[in-house]
Amino acid sequence: MWQPFRMRLNLFCIPAAALVAFFLASVPDAAQAYVGPGAGLTAIGSVLALLAAVGLAIVGFIWYPLKRLFKRSSTPAVGEGERK
Repeated sequence: MWQPFRMRLNLFCIPAAALVAFFLASVPDAAQAYVGPGAGLTAIGSVLALLAAVGLAIVGFIWYPLKRLFKRSSTPAVGEGERK
């Protein structure tokens, strides 16, 4: 009888502990640090480059196959125009 109760308790405690740990890690504390203009622009440029890379990957994996599919369906098959 004690084993199922212990199992339920462990299955509940692990996600709860992870949620508490995530919350505590996401609460910022004062860093008391200086970020110079060079490091700041480098960080902003890196984030923009990452967003651009993700956007281009989405375009490459989704748009181009759809474009090829639409192009293939709009062109008539060979010999289709000859029949009347």
